[in-house]
Amino acid sequence: MTERQLPKWSELKPLLRPKPIELDARKRRLDAALTIADLRAVAKRRTPTSVFDYTDGAAEGEISLRRARQTFAGLEFHPAILQDVSAIDLTTDFLGKPSALPFSFAPTGFTRMMQHEGERAVVRVADRIGIPYSLSTMGTTSIEDVAAAAPDARKWFQLYVWKDRSAGEELMTRAKEAGYEALVLTVDVPVAGARLRDTRNGFAIPPALTVRTVADAALHPSWWLNLLTTEPLTFASLASWDGTVAELLNTLFDPTMTVADLEWVRSYWDGPLIIKGIQTVHDARLVMDAGVDAIVLSNHGGRQLDRAPVPLRLLPDVREALGDDAEIMLDTGVMSGADVVAAVALGASSVMVGRAYLYGLMAGGEAGVQRAADILATEARRTMALLGARRIADLGPQHVRLP
Repeated sequence: MTERQLPKWSELKPLLRPKPIELDARKRRLDAALTIADLRAVAKRRTPTSVFDYTDGAAEGEISLRRARQTFAGLEFHPAILQDVSAIDLTTDFLGKPSALPFSFAPTGFTRMMQHEGERAVVRVADRIGIPYSLSTMGTTSIEDVAAAAPDARKWFQLYVWKDRSAGEELMTRAKEAGYEALVLTVDVPVAGARLRDTRNGFAIPPALTVRTVADAALHPSWWLNLLTTEPLTFASLASWDGTVAELLNTLFDPTMTVADLEWVRSYWDGPLIIKGIQTVHDARLVMDAGVDAIVLSNHGGRQLDRAPVPLRLLPDVREALGDDAEIMLDTGVMSGADVVAAVALGASSVMVGRAYLYGLMAGGEAGVQRAADILATEARRTMALLGARRIADLGPQHVRLP
């Protein structure tokens, strides 16, 4: 029978170590977020429903987005054992320049609607961690102001082609003069997708003060206070807009564009050209044969055509068709550093993340974006170590099996 005794204070004292109280509420909630899903939960609490749903939602039944995430969740890793993984190197190269991590920050529209620090916060984090950032045509900070916020960052400009071609010409000129490195031409928005959450929420730019939004404001006073007491929204590419996102896209964007129009783009942009929105092997070959520098396999985060191809499933076939030297990026459904590693192993040169950093932005501004990047990098480093891969170049199809 075990003999019991009262513990002595000297034995208890080492066990009684109260956790220091963190007085900074922002730091406290960000430190408690261990995954991108945790940041999403914080973002949902802190952001008005219509704004959160604009970020979080997708088109129609949201099948495309759900399938993309399910594909990442269902894949199987195959680790190699007895490898020296004492030092993991996440650095890689794309577009001929080094990147500290195998992902970049994707272009996202209306970023200051999600949180008032907006694009400036995102580009500063990108600069600090050594990755590229793409400013969207539909961004809410001007080309020049984003450039000024992080002069040394690798900045790319994402372009939608407008019916008024002179507007696109002006944007390309401004981006070039402001020092943007590459142009990301998005080609999967001939018309707006049916984003039903936005329609049901009455989401408009700028937010309309309806009975619903006033009631929502009572639940999110800090968001409204920040919106109303900071500089008015400044769009990267247009003076103002009063209406829904779908109305804006259908009013401005040119549904007549074809591959022949890439010559027009090249006549105004002489730097690296990336085509975003590729969803078939045929189109990947088509644009590469037309002389573009890189492609992004993307279904626009599931926000355009529902039931579109899952980029991760398409990736091995595109890599085989284009060869080892082609620059192939991927987005849609990326919610962890393990997802990033899986995509690289299956043939991606790098990965674009969008919602992941936006959840961080909504959860805590610039510090939240930094937290999202730190989570992704930590998860990627740990996944590589457990796979037995020291460097990005060590990753390959032998490490991943798709469901």
